[in-house]
Amino acid sequence: QVQLIESGGGLVQAGGSLRLSCTASGRVFSGYAMGWFRQAPGKEREFVATIARTGAGADYSDSAKGRFTISRDNAKNTVYLQMNSLKPEDTAVYYCAAALRFGLVTTLREYNYWGQGTQVTVSS
Repeated sequence: QVQLIESGGGLVQAGGSLRLSCTASGRVFSGYAMGWFRQAPGKEREFVATIARTGAGADYSDSAKGRFTISRDNAKNTVYLQMNSLKPEDTAVYYCAAALRFGLVTTLREYNYWGQGTQVTVSS
C-alpha cells in the first residue's frame, strides 16, 4: 500500500497563494504518476493537476491553468501544488492521488491511492 498525506491547506484571502504538499510512503514514489483533485461540499471530485513519474510533464484543468503549478521531488517522496491568484471558487478539500502508470493521468478512476485531503478555503 501507498500512504499519502497532504498538508498546507488553510484559509486565504482571494488573490492569495497556498502551497500544498503531499508526502508518500510505503512504495517507491518515483513509480507513480501523481495528481491533485478537489471536492467542494455536495460536488463531484474533480481533476486539478497531474505530473508524470519523471516529473517532466504536467497537465492542468482549465480552471487551474495559469494559476496552479504541480511539481514533484522524488528524493523527498513529495508532490506539491503551488496555487496562486486563488478565488473563492477554489474552496474545496484537495486530495493527492497516485497512479501506477506512465504518463499523465487526468481521470479519477485511474488512480490507485488517495490521501485524506486538506481543506482550502478562499474568502472573498
